Amino acid sequence: MTKIFKYLASHWAACLAVFALLVVQAYGDLTLPDYTSKIVDTGIQQGGVADAVPDAMRDSTLQALELLMSEEDAAMVEACYLSAGSGQATAVGKTVAEKANAEVRLLDRDADRNALADAFAVPEVALYMAAAQQAGENGAPGAKELDGVAAALTAMAAAPGFDRATLTEHLSQAMAQVDDSTMATLSGQAALLVQLEYAALGVDGTVQMRYLLTVGGRMLLLTLVMVAAAILVGLLASRVAASIARDLRQQVFRRVVSFSSAETDRFSTASLITRTTNDIQQVQMVCVILLRMVAYAPILGLGGIFHVAQSGTNLTWIIALAVALLLLLIVVLMELAMPKFKIMQKLVDRLNLVSREILTGIMPIRAFSRERHEEARFDAANRDLMSTQLYTNRVMAAMSPFMTMIMNGVSLLIVWFGGKQMDLGNLQVGELIAFITYTMQIVMSFLMLAMVAVMLPRAGVAADRIDEVLKTEPSIRDPQPAKAVSGGSWKGEVAFHHVSFRYPGSDEAALTDIDFTAKPGQTTAIIGATGCGKSTLLHLITRFYDVSEGSVTVDGVDVRDLPQQTLHSLLGYVPQKGVLFSGTIDSNLKFGGGISDEDARKAARIAQAAEFIEAKPEGYQSPIAQGGSNVSGGQKQRLSIARAVACNPKIYLFDDSFSALDYKTDVTLRRALKEETGDATVVIVAQRISTVLHANQILVLDDGRIVGKGTHAQLMQSCPEYQEIARSQLSNKELGLKGGEC
Repeated sequence: MTKIFKYLASHWAACLAVFALLVVQAYGDLTLPDYTSKIVDTGIQQGGVADAVPDAMRDSTLQALELLMSEEDAAMVEACYLSAGSGQATAVGKTVAEKANAEVRLLDRDADRNALADAFAVPEVALYMAAAQQAGENGAPGAKELDGVAAALTAMAAAPGFDRATLTEHLSQAMAQVDDSTMATLSGQAALLVQLEYAALGVDGTVQMRYLLTVGGRMLLLTLVMVAAAILVGLLASRVAASIARDLRQQVFRRVVSFSSAETDRFSTASLITRTTNDIQQVQMVCVILLRMVAYAPILGLGGIFHVAQSGTNLTWIIALAVALLLLLIVVLMELAMPKFKIMQKLVDRLNLVSREILTGIMPIRAFSRERHEEARFDAANRDLMSTQLYTNRVMAAMSPFMTMIMNGVSLLIVWFGGKQMDLGNLQVGELIAFITYTMQIVMSFLMLAMVAVMLPRAGVAADRIDEVLKTEPSIRDPQPAKAVSGGSWKGEVAFHHVSFRYPGSDEAALTDIDFTAKPGQTTAIIGATGCGKSTLLHLITRFYDVSEGSVTVDGVDVRDLPQQTLHSLLGYVPQKGVLFSGTIDSNLKFGGGISDEDARKAARIAQAAEFIEAKPEGYQSPIAQGGSNVSGGQKQRLSIARAVACNPKIYLFDDSFSALDYKTDVTLRRALKEETGDATVVIVAQRISTVLHANQILVLDDGRIVGKGTHAQLMQSCPEYQEIARSQLSNKELGLKGGEC
């Protein structure tokens, strides 16, 4: 997993931007439940009255409330309420003044609402209770009852012997004897008194609608900000993940291209393809999830816990229980799923390998009627992968019902115990709704972490497999510093100095004590039984492998001391199996780079390919399918030879490159090639005696050793192995020929 975070660290600026946007989004998610609570509790239940401080009230009600306060509080309140024409009133107060059906006093917008709320709390409760007592069984108190109580208080204040201090002291003593549960209920009556006063003014609906529109507008604005933040998070996360995948594909491709055959054989082509595609896709997907979910879940969860703690309810134990159950579920799922994810990637490799082998070898499979056998082999690999995927999918699918059960159970507990708190007056409906919302947010944050926790192991395995490729150093590397040839010119002389070679991991040598020189202007042919090391010998010249003992030199310089690009620029290599690339004939002939149209057409004529190319309707622009599947074996070989000739190299290496040609084309091609390559070194690996008959030097290999060296005539006299090959392919009359051109 640390590797995935390392990939993300390379895009730290974008990740910081994503984190900042997630904080904005989480702030919105965590603020909306508070607004919902306000709409339910204040906007609906309290008619839009947010606190015990009225923004406007009639003078009679104000005087009645002041009589129930201390003289200091009364003076402060009197100073804070202005006449109706004042420009210092609050926005709500101005709205009330415009629509009220009576003269009003307006709250100064600069007044200290907290101090006023403390001053109004007890008087408003007392005034509301008195109005409610007057209403009796007739129902809730109204403006008539409020006016009656206010008038009674005013009359009492005018009576002889009225003592405000005594009255306020009695009120304080009465409130001190009330328990917390009853006090919570009475505190809500202060806001009800303000609501009752607005009703008396005929503006209760206006105040309520203004409050609902204000809070609703803030919710809408906050939602729009959240939507914008979520869109930007998705955009940035996708771009970061796509950039990581792009860079990884580029790095893996560059590393794979630099691999020698030893590293390619070690990983296998199918595994390298899987690592470059499927594994990187897994990393890309999990990077998006990390940025969008893993980074967001802790912010949302911790924020939800903070808000729940701030609410002061006695229900936090429910959240602790839910979190404990979720953590237990995550641990169990991780223990079940993680081992299978490690196996799954290997099974994907296996399926790709089998698929590639079957699709590549479809012709011999049909020729030998092995379709059913190969279908069974593919089905076995497919079923192994399917069974593992089904197991992991079942584990992940099991998460959903368990999570749903936990969430519904938590909701049930909150409603049950929250209802009891509401019955005691310790909780309001809006607060309960907000608490449920915060709890669900906390649970959802753990749900997101649980989902990611199940996916992370597979991505971690994929990251390890990618890193394994990137950390594998090629065994064939350029020297530091590279050696230069004196004079800066190359002749192309190739020499093997007592070379021995064994493949990586093999105990037996593929080549032993190979010693010869291939000179410019001459043709050196290599012949021998299948598996004797002919192609391996050419691979040492091209540095597909490095020698185990001895050295291979070009113009006296060890090929290991030459930059690979310099070495390969001297070589014109035609592999045993002709490989063409998707494109056109022209693009394949110019594959070496920097080749003109004239050189490409000349090379085609030398390779005896011009005739069939020009016979095509599109000529040199004729399309070539992937792998050259739309041309015959002989045409593919001739195009491969033309591609090498077009580079005009100093050294030609033909690895049994004439095997698919008929005898006439073979002779014609070699004659034209000899004329073209007069100054170049030519090394030919062949199975047919006719191909090597007129070589200047023929090497006979047997079990990785040179058992004969010389011309055809010399070897017919001195080398039994060569004689055996010759007699198996040529008649006695042909063997008696001396010199001459075929």
